[in-house]
Parts: sequence; structure tokens; C-alpha cells
Amino acid sequence: MSTPVKQSLPRRVIAVIRNTWRSLTSMKTALVLLFLLAVAAMPGALLPQRDVDSAATAKWIADHGSLGEFMDKLQLFGVFKSVWFTAVYALLFVSLVGCIVPRVFEHFRALRTPPVATPRNLSRLPRHTTRESDEDPEAAARTALGALRGWRKISRPGGTAEPDGTVTVSAEKGYLREAGNLVFHISLLGILVAIGVGQQFSYEGSRIVIAGDEGFCNSSSNYDNFRAGNLVDGTGLAPFCLKADQVQATFLPNKQPDMFRTLASYQDRDGLRDDTWKQYAIEVNKPLRMEGVRVYMLGHGYAGTFSVTYPNGAVRTQTMQFAPQDKVNFLSSGALRFDPPAELYPSEDERRTKQIGIEGLLAPTKQLDGTLLTSRFPAPNDPAVAVDIYQGDTGLDTGKPQNIFSLSRDQIDAKRLEKKARVNLSVGQSTTLEDGTRVRFDGVTNFAALQVSHNPAQNWTLIFAIGMLGGLIVSLTVKRRRVFVRLTPRADGGTVMEIAGLARTDQAGWNEDFEALADRVAGGHGEKANR
Repeated sequence: MSTPVKQSLPRRVIAVIRNTWRSLTSMKTALVLLFLLAVAAMPGALLPQRDVDSAATAKWIADHGSLGEFMDKLQLFGVFKSVWFTAVYALLFVSLVGCIVPRVFEHFRALRTPPVATPRNLSRLPRHTTRESDEDPEAAARTALGALRGWRKISRPGGTAEPDGTVTVSAEKGYLREAGNLVFHISLLGILVAIGVGQQFSYEGSRIVIAGDEGFCNSSSNYDNFRAGNLVDGTGLAPFCLKADQVQATFLPNKQPDMFRTLASYQDRDGLRDDTWKQYAIEVNKPLRMEGVRVYMLGHGYAGTFSVTYPNGAVRTQTMQFAPQDKVNFLSSGALRFDPPAELYPSEDERRTKQIGIEGLLAPTKQLDGTLLTSRFPAPNDPAVAVDIYQGDTGLDTGKPQNIFSLSRDQIDAKRLEKKARVNLSVGQSTTLEDGTRVRFDGVTNFAALQVSHNPAQNWTLIFAIGMLGGLIVSLTVKRRRVFVRLTPRADGGTVMEIAGLARTDQAGWNEDFEALADRVAGGHGEKANR
């Protein structure tokens, strides 16, 4: 008994690499990876993501304790930048490339290959019939070829194994099915590339814009929240400036939103150079497009305007957005901070202890339950506020970041910021503190929540998505068919036409359309032969 030859180590390594590559580039593996990518994206839709809302993410982790910390270590709050999501994404990309490229070359070879020769025994095929024709085999073959318009076809004279004078015709159609399949997968690959490139070069910023204020220009420092791709450093952004002239919001009697609109003025590249402004009405599903960016209106709310009159007569007026807490009636919460005039308190330390902080609720249409303020309708029909007024050090000079919608709890707990009054105020009403400082509620102004998005690969993503849809439709509707015709001369000068059909893509074969095709191939005047 001979001893089996052992394969060398380099050959074994090459074999392992080859088999791994074949497994990775198989269509089965590509489908599994596509499914895994969809599953891997689910946490990104179900859990708060740090790059979208860092505050909500931190709160979620804090609320869930050890579980939240463990999930954070698994990168579940940054799914689309995680190592494991990137690995699945890259493997899917490699698998699709290795799967599609050979199929493209194979499809081109198939297009250049003539249809296969007619089999000897056509009666074994799923669809089979016989026709009689008065034409000779050559003429009947020309008639058959003419009836197969749109098919790839070829006529062959009989070989040595065929009776003398026999002519065969073979035809194929449905190559577009495989082309559609390839277009679908190439488009899928294109979408992966477009999304990956877009994530690297895209940026997105959100900004609250109060109607009538000075607006903002497109700089990363001017956004309330700014997210950028890995290859965007926040400089060199598309040049434009925008301001909200009016922010309109209407509601139905049942409190449902009817319309949100921002009447905006903007300067694009040419406008900045010429110092000219253009107007555009931004709506929820009607973004402003300019300089390769899109400006969306994501939401609406109210900003409260307060005036503080100091004992020396100096007046400070400020308008600040309030965050909606009730999405139906728009009861909102917010805070304002006022620094006293320098001439009133010459000492900087004394001036810091005389800052005014206002914190509380804003109701667009007030409803009082005793002394508790609520809102009964989302439109500003009868605005009112319920606020606590503080005096002291608001913490603006500490350098610590603060929530714009609330005063610093640290300053309040340390008694550096003391509550001086709690009042309900309608528009025009005021209250006076013990040192003579008067706080007045002046009214409300609409604000718009805008989002600026730039993705250079967006158009390519749309093109590839359309390609995927078109390729899928073609691959599902086009059928692969083969037709074979054997034309055998009769003794009286006619021809016996043996016609068979083969469906390449479905087990059921052809239906009644095969008989209609056989009639056309026979020239429309052929008769069924007795069998």
C-alpha cells in the first residue's frame, strides 16, 4: 500500500487562502453578510447614538447603570463607526466585488457565444410539439428565423448523424435577465461605496433660528450641534449666510399641525460677493438647496422675550428659545441670563453677584389651574409665562458649559444664585424685585429648528438606488427561454417541423404561449402533425 503524498506547507497555505476566498466571494456569503449588515444596523435605529445626540446618549447610559456601560463598551451607541459594523461592511464590499466581477466577464462571454446546437431527441424537453409545412427545410428555416425576431438564433445544416436535408434552428432569449441581476448587484456595490465616501466627506449642523434675528453664516462654530465626516475639519465649508425673516406655524382646531414655514433670506456665493439677498420659503419637505448643501426645517417652537430694567434706568432686553416639553400644546421650558450694566456696579465682583437669571415655563395659550400654568392650544393666542427669578452669580464666568434651557443647579445649590420671586406673567406684565429691578415679559417670537446637510455622494446614492430598482424589476420580469426546431424533409416535398422549448429559469416551463410561438415559427400556416 502506497503512502499518501503529503502536501507541502506553502501549498496548504495557498489552498486555505483559495478556499477562503471562494467561500467569501460566493453569492450565499454575500447574502449572509447583507443580512448581518441589516441586523447590525438595528441598534443604531433603536438606541441613541452619541454623534447624533450626545446628551440623550449620556442620559440613557446613566439611567441603565452597568448595562449601559457594558453596551457602551460594545460600541452600541456609535454603531456606524464601530469596529464590528465596519468589519461587516468591508467584508460585504469585498464579497460583492469578488462575486460580481467574474459574473460580468462570464456574462459577456455568454453574449458572444452562439446558441447551443439542437439536441437529438427533442421529445425529452418539457415543451414539445410537431408541425407540418409545405415549404422545403431551407425555406421553413428562414421562416422560423424570421418569426424569432429579438432572439439570438442560428441555423445549422444537419451533420453526419442527421438525415440528409435536415436543418436545425436553435434560439435563445432572456439574456437581459442576467444583465438586470448584474445591474442590481453593481448598484448595491455602488451604494455601499457612495455611503462610505459620503460619510467621510459629509457634514451636518443644526441651528435654532429666531424670526427677525441676525441669522448665521455657514461655519462650524455657528451651529448648536455640528457633526462632520472624518475628512472634514470644519473649515472650508460651502459659503452662505441665512436668516429667518418670518417663521409661520398654523394649527388645525384639533391641535394638529397644519403648516410650518420659514420665510428665509440667504446669501450664496454670488450674494456674498455682491452683498445681495435672495428669498426662499423653507418648509418641512421643501428644503433650500444651494452651494451643494440642503437646509431643512425640522421643527418649530417659541422664544420668550424679557426686558430687565435696573434701578438706574438701564434696560436689557433678550429673546431666548424655549424647548417644547408638550408636543401637542407646546408648553415649553427655558432660561435667560442677564448681566447688569457696568456703570451700575463698578466692581466686577459686585456686578457678578447682581446677575439676573430667569427660568420657567412658557405657554402659547395660557390655562391656569389655580396658580399652575399650562397651555391649552399650540398657537400663541394668549402667551404667558410662569418663571422663577434669581439674582446672583449665574455662572457665566466660570468657564463651565451650561444647558441653555436651565440655570446652573450647582450655583443654586451653593446659594450663589438666590431665588427672588416666582410669578405668572402675561404679555406686558412685570414684577419688581426688592432692590428695584423690574422684570417684564414682552411676548413670544416663533423660531425654526434648521438643519444644514452636505453630502457630496447624495446624487450618486440616488442613481445607484434607481439602478437597483431597475435591475431588480428586469431580473424578476424577464424570462430565459430556449427554442429548438428540427426541420426534416418529407417525401412529398414538405417539411416536418419538430419544435421544443426549454425554460432556463423556472421549473414550471412554458404555458400556453409556447403553442402560439410554435405557430409563428411554422409560419402561421403550419398544421399539427398526427403523433
